[in-house]
Amino acid sequence: MVDHDLVVTFKAQLAMCGVKPGVLVAALTEGQTRQDYAQATLIATRELGGEAFHVNLPPRTAGAGKFTTGKTPLENNRPIVDTLKGVDLVMDFVGLLFSREQNEMLDSGVRILMVTEPLHVLKALSSSKDLRRRVEYAGELLTKARTLRFTSPYGTDVTYKLNQYPVLTEYGYTDTPGRWDHWGCGFVLTSGDDDGVDGKVVLAPGDITQVFQTYFTSPVTLTIEKGYVVDIAGDGVDANLMRGYMESFNDPRAYAVSHIGWGLNEKAKWHNLATTKNARSPAMHGHPERGVNSLSFYGNVLFSLGPNTEVGGNNDTACHIDLPMRNCSLWLDGETVVEAGRIVVDEMRAPGF
Repeated sequence: MVDHDLVVTFKAQLAMCGVKPGVLVAALTEGQTRQDYAQATLIATRELGGEAFHVNLPPRTAGAGKFTTGKTPLENNRPIVDTLKGVDLVMDFVGLLFSREQNEMLDSGVRILMVTEPLHVLKALSSSKDLRRRVEYAGELLTKARTLRFTSPYGTDVTYKLNQYPVLTEYGYTDTPGRWDHWGCGFVLTSGDDDGVDGKVVLAPGDITQVFQTYFTSPVTLTIEKGYVVDIAGDGVDANLMRGYMESFNDPRAYAVSHIGWGLNEKAKWHNLATTKNARSPAMHGHPERGVNSLSFYGNVLFSLGPNTEVGGNNDTACHIDLPMRNCSLWLDGETVVEAGRIVVDEMRAPGF
């Protein structure tokens, strides 16, 4: 049995993704994970007049104690990749982000929506046309910019040259051929030139490390030269964890600076990570939270390390670390966009903020 509330929620989101008669949708899962989401997709698509089918792959072999970005159960699975290239929309319950298979599908015109959060988060961070408008406006500003600088009260001061890579917008749904999005997100991003990021980033108490799903409790200072972290300074557990985790990949590309952007989803909450319910709770529907609140909370600066294949780069390292930061200020070509964690451009401000 599929929960009625789940179907209603998916039906509203699929409608925003343009599902209607004549649209073909594929639900992609692995093992036993998110089978209820796949069934909700099939039912909701049918109720909207579209057609849908479910592809369930064997679960991938677990990594050596760490999450490996870009490695999916679609790797070397040519028949399934070719099949998925023939649909209009893939509901990705696996996590294809940063994979060559995802890029190939997008290049063929397929749109992809990644869904990784429990139902209560999907409902709380439901997409809206106003969020899309504000994110797309931010994308236009970022596309025009040639430099980005951001600072923090703890001593961050880093500058990006922006000449090499495109801008990506995330507002939680996709109705455009060849476009990817992540349900619950709301932010804009790009990557600096390969050798064009220099300065210092100080990760302060209260900033978030997505890979560990924790808040920093002690400062960690990253020195950046020509697009790479050349030093990780700090005496606390946080610095030691970052050093050890990144070293474990034995890949110098893990130290590359990846994407940069800022959060615009006023529904997302910085404190959510501290109040997340146990995965056994009925509210979780058996699905642990993956962090869209942290990635998207309003006014954060999202600093990232590792791969840049999502913007067309060649760095496909398996080590990816998103680091949402609070209370930062950010400028594009010298014009203020975020000031001490507040969005100051009127066209990007959410109602009531």
